[in-house]
Order: sequence, then C-alpha cells, then structure tokens
Amino acid sequence: MAKRIEVKDLDIYYDKFLAVQGVSMTIEPRSVTALIGPSGCGKSTFLRSLNRMHELVPNARVEGTVVMDDQDLYGPNVDPVSVRRQVGMVFQRPNPFPTMSIYENVAAGLRLNNSRIGKRDLDDLVERSLRSANLWNEVKDRLNKPGSGLSGGQQQRLCIARAIAVQPDVLLMDEPCSALDPISTQAIEDLINELKADYTIVIVTHNMQQAARVSDTTGFFNLQGVGQPGQLVEIDDTTKVFSTPSNQATEDYISGRFG
Repeated sequence: MAKRIEVKDLDIYYDKFLAVQGVSMTIEPRSVTALIGPSGCGKSTFLRSLNRMHELVPNARVEGTVVMDDQDLYGPNVDPVSVRRQVGMVFQRPNPFPTMSIYENVAAGLRLNNSRIGKRDLDDLVERSLRSANLWNEVKDRLNKPGSGLSGGQQQRLCIARAIAVQPDVLLMDEPCSALDPISTQAIEDLINELKADYTIVIVTHNMQQAARVSDTTGFFNLQGVGQPGQLVEIDDTTKVFSTPSNQATEDYISGRFG
C-alpha cells in the first residue's frame, strides 16, 4: 500500500554539524520523486533520513518531522527497524549477500520478518518478487546459484526484488544506476516506471536525463558553500522544473553551469 510522506522543517545533524537544513516537502504515493543537485548537497543524507538509516552513523540525529500517512516516523515509541521494513532501500552499488543463492537473497528479509513462513508461501513470495523486479525469466532455472554470479544489472534487480519482498510502502533508491551500463540502466528505469503503480518511490540521481525520464516530481538540493548545510531549493512537477524552474540556481544546475 503506497503511502504519502510529509516532511516538515527537517534538519539533519552529524554530531554538531548541520548537514541538511529546513527541508519541507510532500512525497506523493504511487509516483516517483527524483532528488537532484551537486555532490555533497545532502540528497543521500536526506534520503536516508526517510527510513532512519542515517542513524546508523554514531551521533546522527534529526529535528523536525517525517510523517508517513499518520505515523510520525521519529515518534518516541517508533522502532527504527519497523520503519526500515516499511521504507525499503536500494543502494548505489548492487549488494546481494555474497554467500547466498538468488533464492536465499530474496527470502532473507522474509525469513527475518516472519520466521514461521512455510516453504510454499516462501516459494510464492520469492517468485512474485522476482517477477515484480522483471528478473524471474532470467533466473528461474538457477535459483540455487549465487546471487553474486549475476551481471551488475541483474544484481541490482535482485536487490530490488529483495527490497520489495517484505512488501514495503515506500522504496528509496540512492543512485541505483550509477554503476550500470546503458542497457541495464534502461531496464532499471523501465522497472521503476512499473513499480510506481504499487509504491511511493524516491530516487537520488546525478543523471539529469534520468530524473526527467523517470520522475513525476523533482526536488533540487544545493548548498551555499563548503561546510554549509544542504537545502531544498525548489520542488515541483518534473516538466516544470526542467522547462521553467522558479529559481536561478536550479536553471544554472540543469543547464550545466555548475555541479
């Protein structure tokens, strides 16, 4: 069940360092929101704050609110592990568990969340997840072979299958195509387009053409200077951001004047 996320006045700290300042945005369900901007402007830090993964860094914290439907993800009684179950993450480089088979890679999260799941149900969920990731036909005859033996693009789709196997509400993708060749990149972009029918998707990308191709909404992050916090400069319909941005810095970035 795709969900809406409301972010309000979000500041993200690493110890005393303010990394991202004052972000407010609405992330719509069943759509793709792309985050663009130069390196070091806080896009990935912000993305990781949406499922509390940045807290894995010692002394990291946030001020402000992240609310998914009616649930405050930073509420006092909210378990970060349950947040990460609801808000899945796909990383820059494909990271299948190297000692596990293709089947076990997809089943890992399911087993962790539901130790009593039966073999038939597990088989069904693994197949459904691999089909959803457009990978089933390529791997159905070698499910017991190592996931690390797949090509880079297949490994990334395996990681997407692993992320969606636990049926999250939101899928975060941190530059999911940056390590891939053009054909694999197109396969992932086509997959993103299909997955948005069922998920809320947020993607960080350095590839402006990719943001224009896959997203419904685009947010541009920037920072005033070295050591300054990253900020959300503007967020709007992707077509508008790329054709008539409301901020000069956005236009300068999109047209390649910096970044």
